[in-house]
Amino acid sequence: MEKLEGKTAFITGAASGIGLGIAKACARHGMKVVLTDARRDALEKALTYFQKKNYPAHAIVLDVTDREAYVRAADEAEEVFGKIHVLVNNAGVAAGGGPVYEATFKDWEFIIGVNCLGVVNGINIIVPRILQHGEGGHVVSTSSTAGIFAVTGTGLYNATKYFVAGLMETLACDLEGTGVGASVFCPGPVASNLGISSQAVRPEHLKNENAPHPQPPRDVRPGTMDWSKYFMTPEEVGERVVRGIKRNDLFIWTHPEFKAGIKARNDALLRAIPDEPINEERAKILKNFGTLTYNPIYEKQTTPGPLVWKPEAEEDALKK
Repeated sequence: MEKLEGKTAFITGAASGIGLGIAKACARHGMKVVLTDARRDALEKALTYFQKKNYPAHAIVLDVTDREAYVRAADEAEEVFGKIHVLVNNAGVAAGGGPVYEATFKDWEFIIGVNCLGVVNGINIIVPRILQHGEGGHVVSTSSTAGIFAVTGTGLYNATKYFVAGLMETLACDLEGTGVGASVFCPGPVASNLGISSQAVRPEHLKNENAPHPQPPRDVRPGTMDWSKYFMTPEEVGERVVRGIKRNDLFIWTHPEFKAGIKARNDALLRAIPDEPINEERAKILKNFGTLTYNPIYEKQTTPGPLVWKPEAEEDALKK
């Protein structure tokens, strides 16, 4: 989807962090932006950026696990800006850190509800609307580097992000030839407030008893390592997502530092294949099942070059 100007983007989890960074990038590229989030106060704060820039933006309070509310939000978005062209399923939470077997069922219900079913709701409610108007479009869902290879101690998060990756790869196949693309977005470390926002949107009936509340970020004390300076900004991440939409990438990756991890997992998969001759008769039968043994969708992914982008502060300085 190369031309974004004048089109509408519907973004979940857009009040802060990665979602807000994507919303800003969409607006910078001429799109009308619908920001949705479960936190009204955070939405109101986020909206001030777009108002100052005179970017067309509209905020809707939305819990992505509430299907009826999601339909109403989609209707409202179309009433305000017309047809929706880009859906960004970004709303996500974290829960159950530590060994998987120590996670509570409340942890599982909470994280699956938002990270998995929230994406399903977006696809089932918004994608048919995009297909119906026939003007083309794109769907991006936020997975993670933890959705491609396992990160120790984050089993629930890994599981839900693997779900998103598999779902989006399949959606890309289902949308072939429709003029609507689909991308799996796999960010690495990004400056955000996922821990705090996760706690803020967690329903009371799914909270664990005596659970510690995440502490807000504190100033780094002298002599300690400030890891945050190595995190990518949400604004840069947003630009990478927009580039991926324009390129119709199947995978949108942010950090080249994770290449070795991807290779290690894929190499392990190849090594796990039994070292024995192929059963030629069975192979012929399996080929009759379409993409069961080989899917050409992966052949379409190409390698993007370095991101050409300047932070807004630099752009504003050049304009003076």
